[in-house]
Amino acid sequence: MTTPANQQAVLDVNNLSTQYGKVHALVGAKITVPAGSIVTVIGGNGAGKSTLLNSIMGSLPTAGRATGEIRYLGAEVSGWEVEHRVGHGMSLVPELRELFGSMSVEDNLLLGGFRLYRQKRPGWKQKMEEVYDIFPRLRERRMQEAGTLSGGERQMLAVARALMAQPQLLMLDEPSLGLAPRIVREIFHIIARLRSTGVSILLVEQNARAALQVADYGYVLETGEIVLEGPAKDLSGNPKVIESYLGLGKKAE
Repeated sequence: MTTPANQQAVLDVNNLSTQYGKVHALVGAKITVPAGSIVTVIGGNGAGKSTLLNSIMGSLPTAGRATGEIRYLGAEVSGWEVEHRVGHGMSLVPELRELFGSMSVEDNLLLGGFRLYRQKRPGWKQKMEEVYDIFPRLRERRMQEAGTLSGGERQMLAVARALMAQPQLLMLDEPSLGLAPRIVREIFHIIARLRSTGVSILLVEQNARAALQVADYGYVLETGEIVLEGPAKDLSGNPKVIESYLGLGKKAE
């Protein structure tokens, strides 16, 4: 596996630090996401994973303050508003998914592509068909209210809605959270398949085993600091990662 430094970067984060008041939630993070790759950041609960994504997306709570360099497709975007980042192809699927529960699956998807529709950009109708091909279960439930879907289906819808905006960088915050093991496997199979669509993925995940199985490159985040990085296969065999995140003697699912 080529290291991120040797490939064209969609996202390049340097010395990113985030504070909430006097609390340092993220310290000097350096992360690269090459074009067409899946990069994962693994770590335990409270390690700062969601803070990392919200800092990159510019969606921190008002009490938070981020410093450092965030380059997206070569442009420094630290001063951009969230809407401007979205408009240029950055997309974040948050941990809470934030769907419109009383609206149908299809209407949620239409909202995801509304910016393209408003700009009269071609291909947004075709994009919905592509999304339904990736998520055939959503096609079956296209007229069903989003709030009545199962947990796994809601996660699929959240990712599908983000894809409707045709992002170049898709950031996923804990996509396996609260899902049964069988559904987790299905979600990660879909994430692996997304690589073929050309979108670059930054995957933040507590389920280290599943994340490292689909990722090309990985980072380990502990108490706000990157403590390890390397090709995902190498991290899977690292004794510290095995002991802390994969569990001794456990077989991969």
